Amino acid sequence: MELKYKRMILKLSGEALAGEKKFGLDYTVIGNICESIKKCVDIGVQVGIVVGGGNFLRGRMSGSLDRTRADHMGMLATAINALALSDVLESMGVETRVQTAITMRQVAEPYIRNKAVRHLEKGRVVIFGCGTGNPFFSTDTAAALRGVEIEAEILMKATLVDGVYDKDPHQFTDAKRYDKLTFSQILNENLGVMDMSAATMCNENKLPMLVFDLSRPDNILDAVMGKQVGTVITAE
Repeated sequence: MELKYKRMILKLSGEALAGEKKFGLDYTVIGNICESIKKCVDIGVQVGIVVGGGNFLRGRMSGSLDRTRADHMGMLATAINALALSDVLESMGVETRVQTAITMRQVAEPYIRNKAVRHLEKGRVVIFGCGTGNPFFSTDTAAALRGVEIEAEILMKATLVDGVYDKDPHQFTDAKRYDKLTFSQILNENLGVMDMSAATMCNENKLPMLVFDLSRPDNILDAVMGKQVGTVITAE
C-alpha cells in the first residue's frame, strides 16, 4: 500500500473535540477522530498531533484577564485535550505519548524533539500539548513549529469547511474553493486560514499544509493515501 505521506502532523482545534456541544469534550466525536487516526497508524503512518484548547478557554477571548496569564490557562486546556485524545487512542490499542511544552511530569513527558521522533519511529502517536509553551503564539504556530522540528511531510489542519475559500462559504453562496494555494497567497490575500507566524514558518521551511473538513474523519486517511481532499497549500 503506497502512502503519499509517511509522517504527518495533525492540527486539531479544541472546538472540534466539543462537537455540537461547543464546550467540553464529546467522546463520540473524539472516538470517530481517533478511529481514523488508528487507521493511519495501522498502515504505517507516523502521526503527531497538536491540539488546541478553545473548547475550554481561548486566551485572546478571555475578557479582562491579563493576556499572558490567559494564554497560560489556554495551554493547560490543551493539556486536558491531549490527555483525552491519548486515553481514547489507548483504549483502541494505539500506543501514545503526550508531550507538553510546559513541564508537568506527573501527567506527561516534557517536549524533547529527539524523544518525540523516536516515539514516532516506534509507531506511537505523539500528542503535543501546551502549544509552544509561550504566550502570544497560537496552536497553529505550535503545529507548524512541531511539524518542522519532527520533519513531518505534511501539516494537516482540520476545519469545519472542506478547504480554503475566497470568502466565508457559510455566508456567501458564490464562495470559491481553492484546490491549491501558496503560502504567499495566504499571506497577501489575508485568507484567514492560519495566523501569519504559522504561515511564514511553513513557507520558509517548505512544510506543505492540507486544510480539510473534519466532519468526515476518514478524510485524514484519504489524504495520506494521496486522494484529493481539501486544499493543499505549498511554498513557492
